[in-house]
Amino acid sequence: MYKRQTYTTALNSFLRFRGERDLLFEEVDSNLMVEYETFLKGINVCPNSSSFYMRNLRAIYNRAVERELTVQRYPFKHVYTGVDKTVKRAVPLKVIRRIRDLDLTLSPVLDYARDLFMFSFYTRGMAFVDMAYLKKKDLQNGVLVYRRQKTGQQLFIKWEKPMQEILDRYGHNDSPYLFPVIKDTAKDVVRQYRSTAHFINGKLKELGKRLGLGMPLTMYVARHAWASIARSKNVPLATISEAMGHDSENTTKIYLASLDTSQVDKANDIILKSL
Repeated sequence: MYKRQTYTTALNSFLRFRGERDLLFEEVDSNLMVEYETFLKGINVCPNSSSFYMRNLRAIYNRAVERELTVQRYPFKHVYTGVDKTVKRAVPLKVIRRIRDLDLTLSPVLDYARDLFMFSFYTRGMAFVDMAYLKKKDLQNGVLVYRRQKTGQQLFIKWEKPMQEILDRYGHNDSPYLFPVIKDTAKDVVRQYRSTAHFINGKLKELGKRLGLGMPLTMYVARHAWASIARSKNVPLATISEAMGHDSENTTKIYLASLDTSQVDKANDIILKSL
């Protein structure tokens, strides 16, 4: 499901560039993709997002080549398909405590956003899309079992008291889902998840400003924070990789490298002070 969604996202972006006009595979060449990349830059799409679109379009194109629907013209050879290091999105444990301990009694919407953020942190940085699709039947005998939407990997999480405390506030309904993110199974569940994700991240950014974080607070921060804090506690890389459902330790290394530059910053500080 996740892969189909990513392909659809990339195709929708490309169709906006094309003005919804039909396109033959024979027309897909390097000049066209360079034009598309220029279009993305013109609407302020960041390099990593542009690369995301390109990689998914390339996968679709290569599948067409495999099925002999077209010949290989290598249309993506002159566009960027790499991944830049992301801006640091982790926060230290003391900030997680501040978020947890905020009195939001008078603001139930912010309270809900905070609870989902903390649930993600409690569950080893569970991605919001996976939280949205959690079902009540996934929690049995003190263990939460789910498959990552992104990779299909099955994960097992011991159910802890703070997780139950959050669920007690939102789990009393007739829905098969654990949280009230997907509220109507008869309607487009993907649209419901995306709409809620956008709403929750907006409220978390409000919380971040209230705390004076100096960086956007989003659901991603919970995942990044868990990984960064685990590493700072000397949790082995293999354990972090397994906990987060990464497909390899190399993925985790890249992930962690983008989170914490404190040691590099300390080294630079020493050098500058020695001048």
